[in-house]
Amino acid sequence: MKQKSWQLDRRTLLRGVGASLALPWMDAMAWGENTAASLPTRFCCVYFPFGVAVPREDDPSRQWGWFPTGEGKDFKFTHVLNSLEALRDNVTVIGGISHPNGWAMGGHDTGDIYLTGSLMKNGVFTNTISLDQRIAEANGADTRFSSLTLSSDGGVGEPTRSCTLSFSREGRPIPALSSPSQIFARLFGDEQGGTRTQQLQQLRNTSSMLDRVLEHSKQLNRSLGANDQRKFDEYLSSVRTIEQRVERAEAWLDVPKPEVSRDSLDFDATQQGPIEYIKAIYELMYLAFQTDSTRVATYMIGQVAGATTIANAFPSCIGLSPNWHGLAHGAGKAGGIEKLGRFDQFLAQNHAAFLSRLNSTNEGDGTLLDRTIVLYGSSNSKTHNNHNYPLLLAGGRGLGLTHGQYLKYSERDMRLSNLYATVLHRLGVTDEGFSDSTGEMTDILA
Repeated sequence: MKQKSWQLDRRTLLRGVGASLALPWMDAMAWGENTAASLPTRFCCVYFPFGVAVPREDDPSRQWGWFPTGEGKDFKFTHVLNSLEALRDNVTVIGGISHPNGWAMGGHDTGDIYLTGSLMKNGVFTNTISLDQRIAEANGADTRFSSLTLSSDGGVGEPTRSCTLSFSREGRPIPALSSPSQIFARLFGDEQGGTRTQQLQQLRNTSSMLDRVLEHSKQLNRSLGANDQRKFDEYLSSVRTIEQRVERAEAWLDVPKPEVSRDSLDFDATQQGPIEYIKAIYELMYLAFQTDSTRVATYMIGQVAGATTIANAFPSCIGLSPNWHGLAHGAGKAGGIEKLGRFDQFLAQNHAAFLSRLNSTNEGDGTLLDRTIVLYGSSNSKTHNNHNYPLLLAGGRGLGLTHGQYLKYSERDMRLSNLYATVLHRLGVTDEGFSDSTGEMTDILA
């Protein structure tokens, strides 16, 4: 189909006074037979620790359990997930599956493998690439940031107690950002400062320094023993990551960052005020997708290291005690299911608000949510139980997913990596599997 004079290509740039700016999606771009194929596809994962309330079917507190009642299309949300009712046709609740490699691991350890499906036990802490980074490798070249890695605790943590969901091709943790103001500056601010010439010189100076480090490392590596070579390889991997970031920054130097309203963000939000903090993180992920700054994002609300996680005190924001870890352990005691259920409900309400934002933002002939696959869940069912993960899959209807159902599986017949393989296929990343997958999860395909 021939492009008309008033129609625009999505890649069109406005150029002038030494700068160029990518245009947002507009109706004038909706032309040609391949319009849908030219729109971005996205992936987002939000993880929470310590599992959920899983009462017996005959328990009087059943409505405070996380999983719905019923099954298939004939299901009802409990009090915990009832904020998702308006999004029913855009979500699928999944129960009964997990990572088989996690069954032999400690209950505090499986956050590390939530997006990898790897086996980490007996002192061997070697991980593999995470789902988000596999997607970023394939689809991240068209945006300023190949992925956005966030967590409430920040950084990387330690093996089996990681503060990040994201792991590189070599299985090394990718540091997570945690400060809303720092994340905003990364996405939309001027991190380097100075003129374009000064910024370019700064990047080239950094690149030159990294070149010297890598050149010197070749000589040093020859004189090291096997164990030291392994440690040195990890160091070099970090250097190469910085090198790639410098190269990417230089490539995007002439494309101004998007201008977004600061009114919807609380820049003073910290982990000490979880209500405002969690809202700010979700808003930043929304803005990152809405401005096409990235197409891959992960957020670890808290890690599973018991009392050491910053997010452990989050339940107090809605008047609950003790801490999150203690709240999860107390779910087996009188009144404990409702207490944990109320906090699960708080988390679900924030996630529902995020999904609603995506679903109310038009893109082409659909919405952002239609072309964004969002996974939400935990690597425990009851706390420290590495089976029957509570999982919520949303979005992606424009990518061939179907929803409005509660799927209950036997872990002998289905595993979480099958879902991940299906996500990869829907995003056009690969026709192969992922981790220990054995096929696709066909029940989520339209």
